[in-house]
Amino acid sequence: MSAAITAADGGLRVLLLDEQAQPGGQIYRNVGARLATHSWLGKDYASGLRLLDALAQSGVTVQSGATVWRVDSGPRVVWSQNGISQVTTASHILLASGAQERPVPFPGWTLPGVMTAGAAQILMKTAGMLPKDAVLAGSGPLLYLVAAQMIDAGCPPKALVETQTPRMMLRAFPHLPKALLSAGTLLKGLRLIGKIRAAGVRRYKGASSFAATSDDSGMINFSFRSKGRLENLTCAVLLTHQGVILSTHMSRAAGITHEWNAAQVAFQPSCDIWGATDRPGLHVAGDGAGIGGAEAACAAGTLAALDILRASGHISANTRNQRAATARATLFRTRAIRPFLDAAYAPPAEILSPPDQTIICRCEDVTARAIRQGMSEGAAGHRQIKSSLRAGMGPCQGRMCDSTVRGILSAGNTSRMGDIAPPRARTPIKPITFGEMAALTTHSEDTA
Repeated sequence: MSAAITAADGGLRVLLLDEQAQPGGQIYRNVGARLATHSWLGKDYASGLRLLDALAQSGVTVQSGATVWRVDSGPRVVWSQNGISQVTTASHILLASGAQERPVPFPGWTLPGVMTAGAAQILMKTAGMLPKDAVLAGSGPLLYLVAAQMIDAGCPPKALVETQTPRMMLRAFPHLPKALLSAGTLLKGLRLIGKIRAAGVRRYKGASSFAATSDDSGMINFSFRSKGRLENLTCAVLLTHQGVILSTHMSRAAGITHEWNAAQVAFQPSCDIWGATDRPGLHVAGDGAGIGGAEAACAAGTLAALDILRASGHISANTRNQRAATARATLFRTRAIRPFLDAAYAPPAEILSPPDQTIICRCEDVTARAIRQGMSEGAAGHRQIKSSLRAGMGPCQGRMCDSTVRGILSAGNTSRMGDIAPPRARTPIKPITFGEMAALTTHSEDTA
């Protein structure tokens, strides 16, 4: 949204293809409809209204419910809306694919009632549904935010089961001085933790050995170890979270070079400060270019749009640099906290490489044991695991298992995971029907 507004203000015709029913992304999802009756979502959520208002007044052509399923050289995109696909060409394309939650596989994670904290937050924003009688398990700032929102909504979580350890905090401590540049974010986090403590929510720290079962009534029995003791909790809903990773299917399918981000334990597109990639006409911005959060995404979108304005001849390089000063400062400040957060809330090895009985590929019911068996028989990479076991060949195309397969291939050793190339992302990036593909109409339109 930020990039579209900046590009339109600079004189470009802009087409915004948004997969959701209305603009807002993951952070500001449904903000216009939910804010009046769901104030417990917080002031940060409400701040998205300013961006939506600016987008509405910018003259940008917004196509909602539009699913991009192919990005080609040219550049051009092939996208689907209401069951009809069309092709749009442009001199410049900005990919803002965002992030997804890191999969949290453990025995029982596929049971009804077990979902990610982010998925629960989507239900809170779109349908006003609250996760009652819930336990939150994992690590990361989103756990605290969701817990605080539940408290404000009158349905506090039964417990927080946190995997971060004192050793992780010690590793994060050297990054604290730089993180102080984002002091406002740190203070927000402390306020969230204070609210959780004041509400009397139980907190289990250093948790490991997650497992879940369900009884005849549908209740979830969640077991784990904390401080050397086996603990058991019963709940109606179990919300898990281990941070977020970049959504790279679109950028990988577009042929953009990717590099390993060891701190975030994920691959990311290679790009410069302006979001320019090694593919002519393609820029990337937001969490799809590197996890940074909403404010960083806005700044990155502005920078990418300014560079596109420069490349299209609307402004000079000097003007671009001058207009980019505020956005660059914002991006530096908001990213300053990332090394601290990445170290403090790192995913544990048992999540990266879970026990044998854990289902890894939910689409094809492939277990960790099957993947390890395949490795013992000579499979040494994503492609061989995929071709022999079908892991990653289901409807999600590996979005829910690629990172875990990589973890198993490297035995949970993050220093080795970067040596395992990501699997090739193929189009269609999102499922479409053969009928729609056969009826594809070419609709060329010069935009940004």
